[in-house]
Amino acid sequence: MNTKIYYKDENTVVIYGDMLEDNRIPNNHIDLIVTSPPYNVNKNYGDANDDLDYDEYLQFTHGWLQKCYDLSKPDGRLCMNIPIDTGKGEQRSVGADITCIAKKIGWQYRTTVVWNEGNISNSGARGSFMSASSPHVIAPVELIVVMYKTQWKKENKGKSDITKKEFIEWTNGLWTFPGESKKKIGHPAPFPIELPKRCIKLFSYADDIILDPFMGSGTTLVASKMLRRKSLGIEISRDYCELAMKRLLKY
Repeated sequence: MNTKIYYKDENTVVIYGDMLEDNRIPNNHIDLIVTSPPYNVNKNYGDANDDLDYDEYLQFTHGWLQKCYDLSKPDGRLCMNIPIDTGKGEQRSVGADITCIAKKIGWQYRTTVVWNEGNISNSGARGSFMSASSPHVIAPVELIVVMYKTQWKKENKGKSDITKKEFIEWTNGLWTFPGESKKKIGHPAPFPIELPKRCIKLFSYADDIILDPFMGSGTTLVASKMLRRKSLGIEISRDYCELAMKRLLKY
């Protein structure tokens, strides 16, 4: 599909289309990528298939991570919100697999933040209940894997707008805050604005360019706008481009 600009203001651009096919963003342009890619758990995203064969999913993962690598500056950074594992029946080590693919492409590993969203299920779907036969472990946490392109230290000195309290708290690798309401946002898999807000303030300067290649409801762009960063978002669903635009117009 051809990509097109769906919304634009002084500091924000929403691109409607497939991030793998977009050529509007030049290589070596992005300072920080904050995104949560599809988890391949059969979410209804409308125009995107979230139920691929696992090998296909890993090929898709390689494609978007390579694209992000090309778009990033040499000191560009990547914050990926990904699950530890997924699957019904056969469990998949998604977090480890995505991280390994990124490293093979050339992304350098820096750290992992554990996001404790506190969503502990009361479901009885825990395998063989009270038996060692086949128990199923449910982890109420997700990962935010932090990587960089070729160098961790930023080349140019800019203005940091993070407070002392925020810096001390957020450099602790366990972040605890609740998830976002699907009904409230109108998207099947939204993350709360606190997640991109922390990543943006901790890992970028005030004049940096932020990208979310899986923009969804536009949360990363909203956080960027609130924090006075330039940002770009790419989204394959027209409905979610519209949703993101409506959210951005409120700020």
